[in-house]
Amino acid sequence: MWWRLIRMLRERHRWSWGDVRRRFTTATGRWRPIAADGIELFRIASVTVSRYRYRASTIPNPWQPANPV
Repeated sequence: MWWRLIRMLRERHRWSWGDVRRRFTTATGRWRPIAADGIELFRIASVTVSRYRYRASTIPNPWQPANPV
C-alpha cells in the first residue's frame, strides 16, 4: 500500500526518490508517517488477523420453519 501511494505521488508531482526522502524522513533518517490534514495512512501490518472457527449447525437460521412443532 505504501509503495503505491509513493509511486502515485512521484508521478503526480514529478518527484525523484531524493525528493520523496527529503519530504518523508526526519533529520535522523527515520520515515515519517504519510499524513495529510491530520489523517494518517493506516498501517495494515498493525492489524492482527483472526480466523473464524467452524460453527456448523450453531449458526442461527434466519427463517422459521413453516410448521413449528
